[in-house]
Amino acid sequence: MNEFELCPRFEKAVSILSQRWTALILYQLMAGPQRFCTMTDKLGVSGKTLSERLKDLEQQDFVVRNVYPETPVRIEYSLTEKGMALTPIMQEIENWSKTWIEPIAVEE
Repeated sequence: MNEFELCPRFEKAVSILSQRWTALILYQLMAGPQRFCTMTDKLGVSGKTLSERLKDLEQQDFVVRNVYPETPVRIEYSLTEKGMALTPIMQEIENWSKTWIEPIAVEE
């Protein structure tokens, strides 16, 4: 008898991507390197939450933090090779959502 078993690696991947804001941060960074304030504005996430998620993603090697020694100091976040490898998956989720998820009504 063959029973379906959940792969521990798959379970870990879903756990990482399902953390609040994580998938949206990764999706936002797929457009290219971005500054912290740009991401807070575009995502509507609090600075504290974004900072926590970026640190987690940096520790897990999805994101790299680049510091440019300018005045004032410029800091940008970008995806690593590991993070960029999620691009086709995120694009497929986007395609799926366009077909199966109802548009969200925008309040005026």
